Amino acid sequence: MTNISVRDMTIAFGARRVLDTLSLEVKAGEFLVLLGPSGCGKSTLLHTIAGLMDVTEGEIWIGDKNVTWEEPSDRGLAMVFQSYALYPRMSVRQNLSFGLKVAGLPKDEINRRVDAAAELLKLTELMERLPAALSGGQRQRVAIGRALVRQVGVFLFDEPLSNLDAQLRTDLRVELKRLHARLKSTMVYVTHDQVEAMTLADRIAIMKDGIIQQIGTPYEVYRQPVNRFVATFIGAAKMNLLKGHLVVANNKTTFVREGYSIDLAGYEFATPPQDRQEVELGIRPEHLGQGEIPLSVEIVEPMGADTLVWASANGVTFAIRLDGEREIRPGDTLPISIPVTHVSLFDAATGRRI
Repeated sequence: MTNISVRDMTIAFGARRVLDTLSLEVKAGEFLVLLGPSGCGKSTLLHTIAGLMDVTEGEIWIGDKNVTWEEPSDRGLAMVFQSYALYPRMSVRQNLSFGLKVAGLPKDEINRRVDAAAELLKLTELMERLPAALSGGQRQRVAIGRALVRQVGVFLFDEPLSNLDAQLRTDLRVELKRLHARLKSTMVYVTHDQVEAMTLADRIAIMKDGIIQQIGTPYEVYRQPVNRFVATFIGAAKMNLLKGHLVVANNKTTFVREGYSIDLAGYEFATPPQDRQEVELGIRPEHLGQGEIPLSVEIVEPMGADTLVWASANGVTFAIRLDGEREIRPGDTLPISIPVTHVSLFDAATGRRI
C-alpha cells in the first residue's frame, strides 16, 4: 500500500490559477473521492498526480518518492478514464494483455495477471469477445482490468461511471467497493455525483474553485459541513436554509425568524455566537419532525422507500423526506418541527459554520 502527498501545489495557465497552493494527504490503502461541481479543479488535480499535467509550483510524493517531474509510466500508478478507450479490433484478453506485452513481461506472467484480473472482475467468459459485443458495464470492467493487471500501489479513477445508465452505475459501484476491499490499494476517484462519493469513499475531499473546502468521512461532511457550500452540495434534496439572526442573552442563544424562534441549547458552536448575528439555519429534509409549524404541501415526489415533499409557509419552501408508506397530497397541511440536534448554523456573510 502506498500513500500520496500533494504539497503546496499550484497549477496555473498564464495568469489563471486553477489550483493554488493546494495540499492533500491520501493515506495508504485509502479510497479517497474528489467531489465537486464541473470546473472546480478535481480532474486537474487527478491528472497532475498521474503526471499528465505539469506542476507550476509544489511537489507530489507517491510513497517515499518525489514524482513531481517523473513520467506517468514511472509513478507506480494506473488510471481509469471516463471513456473506455479499448482497442476495437482486439479481444478482451488482448486488451488486458497489450500493455504488459509492450512492457516486455514474460508470457506466463502476462497470462497469470490477465486471468487473475478477469476472475476478479467476472470477465472470464468474455475473454474472446470484441468490445463491440460487450455492454457498457462490461467495457468499463475491461478498462478497470487493464489498470489492475499492472499491479501497482495506486489507482486513479476519472469519472469512470458517468457514461453508464443508473442501474449499471449502481452495480459497478458495488464492484468497485468489493475490489478495493480485496486489493486494499490506494484509490483516488473523481466524480461530481455525490451518491458515488458517499457510497464509495473512506474520505471525501469536497472542492470548489480549486480549493478543498472540507475533507472527512461521508458521515462528517454530511453531518458537520464546515460551510454553506458543503452543506448544500451534499444531500439530495439539498439542505433547507432559513435566514434569521441570533439573540444571545442570559447565557441562552436563540435563533429568531419572522415570528418564531428556536432555542439552540445543546448546539455545539464552532465559534462563539454573537448577539444580533445574521445567520442561516440549515436542516436536512429527513431531519424535520412533526410539530407546531404548519406548512402547505405543494409538490409530492414518491420515490418508493421514501417520499419527498415540498411544502411552504410565509414564503419559505421546505423539502421534507417522509416514509414512503405515508399518504400525503398537494394541499394538505403538514406541521413540522426543527430539532436542534440536527441543525447547522452558518454566518450569513461568510457562509462559515458557527
